[in-house]
Amino acid sequence: MDKDIFWRMLNETVDLSFIYNEVQKNDCANMGRPAQDPILMFKYVLLKSAMKLSDRDLIRKTRVDMEMKYFLGYAPEETNFIDPSLLSKFRHIRLKDLDLVDLLLNKTVEIALSKGVMNVRNKLIQDSTHTHALYQQVSPREELLKRAKDLRKAVYAVDEGMKEKMPSKRKANSGLLEDTIEYTKEVIKAVETEGGFENCVAVNERMDYLREGIEDTETEIEYSKDRDARIGHKTADTNFFGYKTHIAMSEERIITAAVITSGEKHDGKQMQELAEKSEAAGIEVEAVIGDGAYSEKENIEYCKEKEIKLASKLSRTVLHGNRRNSKRFEYNKDAGMYVCPQGHMAYKKVKTGTKKDKNGVDTRVELYFFNVEKCKYCPKRKGCYKEGAKTKTYSVKVKSDIHIEYMDYMKTKEFEELYAHRYKIEAKNGELKSEYGYDTAQGCGLLSMNIQGASTMFMVNMKRIFKLMKYKGV
Repeated sequence: MDKDIFWRMLNETVDLSFIYNEVQKNDCANMGRPAQDPILMFKYVLLKSAMKLSDRDLIRKTRVDMEMKYFLGYAPEETNFIDPSLLSKFRHIRLKDLDLVDLLLNKTVEIALSKGVMNVRNKLIQDSTHTHALYQQVSPREELLKRAKDLRKAVYAVDEGMKEKMPSKRKANSGLLEDTIEYTKEVIKAVETEGGFENCVAVNERMDYLREGIEDTETEIEYSKDRDARIGHKTADTNFFGYKTHIAMSEERIITAAVITSGEKHDGKQMQELAEKSEAAGIEVEAVIGDGAYSEKENIEYCKEKEIKLASKLSRTVLHGNRRNSKRFEYNKDAGMYVCPQGHMAYKKVKTGTKKDKNGVDTRVELYFFNVEKCKYCPKRKGCYKEGAKTKTYSVKVKSDIHIEYMDYMKTKEFEELYAHRYKIEAKNGELKSEYGYDTAQGCGLLSMNIQGASTMFMVNMKRIFKLMKYKGV
């Protein structure tokens, strides 16, 4: 087999025995059959991330692919392979509660440093990339209408004469959730009033399902099989439903740390954790480079305290100080709007107040407006939305002098030279998505997303390390 084949190089370069100690935390030696070799199972996880195959197809391909057999340690004539169901058990039971992202990235950083392809003292380039959830969200209005339609079909199959007795759909087409709820209740009432369906299982099942849907709207604002995913915003007009992977990358384009969150989380809030994770991996952080999301006051103060250079261009939002509920509402720098804790974005903003009122006080405020129809049924409305209110706003006091010192630094040549490195991480995000399918989640939930992210970034890092080793003749 060619020495340059990635899977052979991975076998010869990385000692995966460190997986044993981690997996043993979720293993029981005294119950059930002996477990499969954790290293073998972990290699299957890597192959699955790289090839984007189902568990069943992955095992099927292993039977005929010599590269895969070599990587997994099978002889060419081997015919006895694991059952595909074991892969799901391994991911959801034996990899549960492990800091897999940190574990694998720390290992790649260790290898890169030992091979001399990465400097210990390094600049970190930070950014986030989004991943669409495997299951997309559906508005409660759409879900209720679908369930009502299924109920009507079941009723008509028994009695077509009910078509004349059902309520008009005109109210349901108004676009308002309240009207849709009222319409669906009228559908249930019509079926119950007419009677004769008590012994019809299909009708009763769909009617109970619709009732449950109406009840759910009191606590859920979106429906999805993926309960961990959230709405994130790329701009004021575009959003996604899924997750964010916040990445710190070295000058050599090796990922040193990552944090995987639901889609609504703010990029800048992860900066300090990424820097600390990189330090824990063995990197001495000289500078942090990122877009405007990382120029928050807290991040500037953190970098100043740690004597880390920060190259992140200020946006208007970092001039906002002493915000009410600052830990609950977060600013989306791409859209120029605030996002509520549930992930919904303001649809407009207005400015009020003056720089100096009659008492010489700065009363300037930016007022952000949210869709009150969503607030009425939001599970987090307590303490945020006042029942019966016709509007929901969030105000931010504007302060224009808080970052004067940093604004002076932005004019220096050093800042310009550091910021010139920021483009590199865009290519890394593109590599994750185009070559490894990281634009869509392979499974459901944060656990699955963490496994996918950890294995994908591990392979991306090793691929980069092999390239640097070849370039330096290591």
